[in-house]
Amino acid sequence: MTAITASHSISVVTPFERTLLSASAHLDRFVATRLERRATAVPHIRAQVAAVQARTDAQARGAIGILPR
Repeated sequence: MTAITASHSISVVTPFERTLLSASAHLDRFVATRLERRATAVPHIRAQVAAVQARTDAQARGAIGILPR
């Protein structure tokens, strides 16, 4: 994957907003894990939960300016 380095930040994100985004990502992961445990999880549901967790983490990191490598 190629990354382009920006010379400046476009948006300003406060530490409080970063904390909220991080907390929401962790809460989403917690809820997804709980739902997976409650359901009789078959392999394709586990794959869907893993994809949702990865997408949620990527969105939260992207919102605060941390791009995946």
